[in-house]
Amino acid sequence: MPSGIGLVKTRRAVVFDGDRPLKLGSGAEVNRVEVAYETYGELNEERSNAVFICHALSGDAHAAGIHEGDDPDRPGWWDNIIGPGRPLDTDRLFVICANVLGGCSGTTGPSSTDPDTGRPYGLRFPLVQVRDLVTVHRALLAELGINRLLAAVGGSLGGMQVLQWVIDHPGEIDGALVIAASGRLSAQNIAFSAVAREAIMRDPDFNDGDWYDTGKRPDSGLGLARMIGHITYLSEQSMREKFGRRIQDAEVPRFGFDVDFQVESYLHYQGQSFVERFDANSYLYLGRVMDYFDPFRDPARVQQQIEAGDTSFLVLSFDSDWRFSTAHSKEIAAELRLAGAPVTFREIASTHGHDSFLFAIPEYHETVTGFIDRLASERGIGRESG
Repeated sequence: MPSGIGLVKTRRAVVFDGDRPLKLGSGAEVNRVEVAYETYGELNEERSNAVFICHALSGDAHAAGIHEGDDPDRPGWWDNIIGPGRPLDTDRLFVICANVLGGCSGTTGPSSTDPDTGRPYGLRFPLVQVRDLVTVHRALLAELGINRLLAAVGGSLGGMQVLQWVIDHPGEIDGALVIAASGRLSAQNIAFSAVAREAIMRDPDFNDGDWYDTGKRPDSGLGLARMIGHITYLSEQSMREKFGRRIQDAEVPRFGFDVDFQVESYLHYQGQSFVERFDANSYLYLGRVMDYFDPFRDPARVQQQIEAGDTSFLVLSFDSDWRFSTAHSKEIAAELRLAGAPVTFREIASTHGHDSFLFAIPEYHETVTGFIDRLASERGIGRESG
């Protein structure tokens, strides 16, 4: 599917500085925060058609369109859902996507320069929480002159951000789309994060997170962490259909310890391509963000906050997702209903596992379109608006 957006540019905004530092939920401060973001479509005069995209752990601000000089067949990571006539229809919606705090694609994180030392933060960057990611998103919206969203949409870690946003700041979002997410990581999920973290931190080039000036990077550890993670994003069926037990570049097995099966070659490719675009420290920080996420810890507060707002929810899961299974989404929906929120839940059939939220699955896209159409209709935003 060709991009419907065309050429786009990543912009940057300083949303906190030395005179107005970012105060984190932990009490720590970050003196300067710059945010990388992209927008698609046009903000209407009423400023009522804004939709915010919250990305997953390995995502970034480049959700749709093509950067100048890029391969036109490789648009932004969620291009199939953003654009004219697509579920997030840019003929009538103003869509924003920002790289998260702690990231490594233009937003301040551990690889950024600490203004107090002139050196990259490394592990001196303070640990952040999902609510801190939301604080930075809200600061960006303030810079853009937007005080209420038609919708906030996110898959996986992105869905966690949407959930936290509505709970912490009632009245700011008309509709929340929480897709393939979890309200509380299971022990199994935390275990996967722990193994990935160990792979990075045991790399000889990790250097306690201070490798930036050494000329070396913990690429081996980060690549291995990505391979581990990627296995959990796919379903057994999708791996069987893609690879089976086929041998790579040969008719018969070579009977050795080098890469022999196609699935091994694929995982090595995923690991190598990832280290070329991602920072190992950011992987540590954002993984830990997910481990500690627990927005329903205080049910009384959640109920109070939900009742103070008027947000409606669409919670989606995929039947082949075993990383954040349907049980996770049902728990989110149950907690929200208990707090009095209007919630629509749907499980979508897919063979793609956790990564299903990135694919153009007809039932999935139709469900998102229907939810957005209802929100837009309630706001008087027609398909000709923009």
